Amino acid sequence: MNPVLAELRDKARAVLDPVHYDFFAGGVGDEVVLAENEAAFGRLALLPRVLRGNEISDDFPVMISPTAFHRLAHPDGELATARALSGTTLVSSMASTVPIADVVAAATGPVWFQLYVQPDMDVTEVLVRRAERAGCAALVVTVDSPVFGRHRRDIAHGFHDLPAGLTAENMRDLAGEALRNIEMSTAISWKHVDRIREMTALPLWVKGVLHPKDAVIALEHGVAGIVVSNHGGRQLDLVPAALDALPAVVDAVAGRVPVVLDGGVRGGGDIALALALGASAAGIGRPVLWGLAADGEQGVRRVLDVLRDEFLHVLALCGGELTRDMVVVRGVTGC
Repeated sequence: MNPVLAELRDKARAVLDPVHYDFFAGGVGDEVVLAENEAAFGRLALLPRVLRGNEISDDFPVMISPTAFHRLAHPDGELATARALSGTTLVSSMASTVPIADVVAAATGPVWFQLYVQPDMDVTEVLVRRAERAGCAALVVTVDSPVFGRHRRDIAHGFHDLPAGLTAENMRDLAGEALRNIEMSTAISWKHVDRIREMTALPLWVKGVLHPKDAVIALEHGVAGIVVSNHGGRQLDLVPAALDALPAVVDAVAGRVPVVLDGGVRGGGDIALALALGASAAGIGRPVLWGLAADGEQGVRRVLDVLRDEFLHVLALCGGELTRDMVVVRGVTGC
């Protein structure tokens, strides 16, 4: 892990309520896949090309992944995260502790809206309309959550509700209710994705795809992009690391839509490995929360600055290009 991110993680742990730190840091079950998301990067290496003559642009292929309840980490919550973007895309969670309109108004980069499809499609449509009115540039439907994950740390702490004064602000005033709970349902299917695509002109991404056959089905349903993700190790502890699932999904998509890797990114080298394996960008989750808890807006900005600097340095050392034939298993060289 990048040492600056490790420092921010440790500071976040020191300042946060231990219950809230465990909510952010923890995963499902025995947290096997939580650890594997990071370990997968350590199993791989890059075989650089040399003397390529490529100019290095300052493009930073990163987006901030959707994470809930930023005001548990800092009083300014999602507003601080949005102000720190400096052009980076924020995928704002449906479970944000700040309304989506306020997040977009504060943002210094594009904002996308993450959506859990609600069993009542009238409620889902109200959420879509709010995202449109707020000025969101895309919708990201999370598809790996037919039920809530069981997080043993939260169960041990008895942490099931936000503290007084905080709530999932996007869930207010929906279908005649002052405040609704976010609902999951095993009945949600691709037909619901079709209905959302019909009700909005916003680009529609799906997040939580691991199986290449699901990636192909997603294409058939007109998605604009796919996020390969295991929900940060928070849903099913039997799945592979997101990085391990990435190449097969990239191959199945075959360049027809962009594919983003989400899960376990802890340094600029991780971003480079994801791109070399075919990702268009990498999502950053927990490190943003560490920066937010440690130092608010400035902490988030520091996370992004450190990752940008490290990624561009790795890119330069790899000849300004990242391709799959450059990825080798650590300890085994070849081309």
